[in-house]
Amino acid sequence: MRLFIFGLGYAAGAIARASGWPVLATTRDGRDGTIRFDDAAAVRAGVASATHVLSSVPADEGSGDPVLARYGDSLGSRWLGYLSSTGVYGDAGGGWVDESAPIRGRRAGRNAADAAWLALGARVFRLPGIYGPGRSPIERLREGKAHRTGLTDQVFSRIHVDDIVRGVIAGFDGPAGAYNLADDLPASQDAVVSYAAALIGVAPPPIVPLDSLSPMARAFYAENRRVANGKAKRVLGWRPLYPDYRLGLRAVSAMISPTPASAAPPAASGVQR
Repeated sequence: MRLFIFGLGYAAGAIARASGWPVLATTRDGRDGTIRFDDAAAVRAGVASATHVLSSVPADEGSGDPVLARYGDSLGSRWLGYLSSTGVYGDAGGGWVDESAPIRGRRAGRNAADAAWLALGARVFRLPGIYGPGRSPIERLREGKAHRTGLTDQVFSRIHVDDIVRGVIAGFDGPAGAYNLADDLPASQDAVVSYAAALIGVAPPPIVPLDSLSPMARAFYAENRRVANGKAKRVLGWRPLYPDYRLGLRAVSAMISPTPASAAPPAASGVQR
């Protein structure tokens, strides 16, 4: 088996390390032994040698999916995977969405890319907010970049990077289709940030008005949804190692701060789905 990855970013890099297979991958500039994305000859040769192809390259809102536009004709009938976003569901008013929900996200290019990979017979992994070591509220708190909004009723789902890895690897043997890889406990951003602050023994960051945030951030907070993960559990046999943000953040804290600044806050119960 050999894996070719378009876009060796945070999540795709973790998948590459965990696969146990020979891996070739692209980056924009060909750094660290990867292939430059626009090196067509090298990319096509790499794809031709692969049994499995995974793309984590986001859609360009102006020109569509760059992988399919440039290299779609080279993908053939091999295993295909695509890291998509639960943003394709758009706002659900805080309700639950599963893979049968209509695609109506605010980014037309992202919606189209998701549909295009599905039409090719790919396993499309729809991901919510990704966190893990080096990319979590804990680091943002320490860098002074975290904030609260006061929007306690605005919720969304998350996924620890290790659970993305487990889901994609389970998908190597699963049927084509869309799969939500999300934790079991959607929660507000304020709840997560406050828990992270308590975990490392710092004061919660201040509440900031929405109009002080960037347009992209304001658009994010305009959406409200809970992402159901039942299909991935049923069809792929996947189970998250970190079914809620508390367990996930405690694992992150243990990795980056072996001696916590304070005892972990008590875990509260929550509805899981």
